[in-house]
Amino acid sequence: MYKAARAALLYARPRPGPGKPENGLPAPTWTISGGSLKRWQFWIGLAVSAIFLWLALRGLQLDELWEALRGARYAWLIPGIAAYFVAVWARAWRWHYLLRPLKRIPLRTTFPVVAIGYMGNNIYPARAGEVLRAYVLRRREAVPMSASLATIVVERAFDGIVMLGFVFLNLSELAGVTADSGLVGDIRTLAVLGAAGFLLAVLAFLLMAVFQPQAERIVVWLAQRLLPRRWREQALGLAVRFLSGLASLRSGRDTLLVLGTSVVIWLFETLKYWLVMHAFPFEVSFFALMLMNGIVNLATTIPSAPGYLGTFDAPGIAVLVAFGVGRATAAGYTLVLHAALWLPITVLGAYYMARESLSWREVRAEVATQAQG
Repeated sequence: MYKAARAALLYARPRPGPGKPENGLPAPTWTISGGSLKRWQFWIGLAVSAIFLWLALRGLQLDELWEALRGARYAWLIPGIAAYFVAVWARAWRWHYLLRPLKRIPLRTTFPVVAIGYMGNNIYPARAGEVLRAYVLRRREAVPMSASLATIVVERAFDGIVMLGFVFLNLSELAGVTADSGLVGDIRTLAVLGAAGFLLAVLAFLLMAVFQPQAERIVVWLAQRLLPRRWREQALGLAVRFLSGLASLRSGRDTLLVLGTSVVIWLFETLKYWLVMHAFPFEVSFFALMLMNGIVNLATTIPSAPGYLGTFDAPGIAVLVAFGVGRATAAGYTLVLHAALWLPITVLGAYYMARESLSWREVRAEVATQAQG
């Protein structure tokens, strides 16, 4: 019964091709219309960002912030942005590697698609860029969205582990300057909880990849008992294609390579933090910036307004102030760093999006078609 069900799911339905919807894929919960996700999600994100911005800017003298921004040596942004694009290239290579079991896709294809995904994350809430990235890849290479989304989820799990590793390895840096505050203990507690969550996710992915037939049997068994018949075929098709996207984790060597690449990615991003620091009159160690990088990127997983407004800035300023950096200088550096992380990749992603001759209206129409299919 299981083999018959799986065969019907995989082969009876037509394969998606460029410009055609992936049958059985539930419609994403976002729309590329009016600049918002579902209304309540958009307003919650906006409220969260407002709270974090208030935390970031309270007690800050705006004239001192302006002086810090005016006196910055912005030429240091050039090597910083270059280092960041090396990290983006490494991300594109990692994704190319994770996609190999599905289809061999060259870097000249994955890099523009990754840039488009960054742009989507930066201008739409709830990381809608991840869905956009999977959509563009399916449009260009006919890779099922649910399978490529599985590789993106794996990326995020490994990124989380590396970020938490940065936090754990460098807590002693923060403890040395804030030993009497509760900041270190709070961060350590959050890091332990976060590490447990990400490690459990990676372990679950590894088990599903290594024991894929057993995982599929469990999915079929659960679907047959828990889902109404009218939803069963779509849900099973989505689950089977998602499991196929985990194939790259079946090899221990491949898993270690993905983890190692993730470390390289985040070290180059920290290098950008370090280079941009030279534009401002303060100095902390590279390890302190690794800690800052880990904390701010974990904070951006909290739902917020597009571009991680506030959720990036407040924790970044707080970490630097804990290291003795003046509040105005810390705020100026963090705001400039945030802009330098946001603007170049967003512009590049918009360029690649235009080159694809893909409009937001077209994406919205196809998502609606998927909802009906």
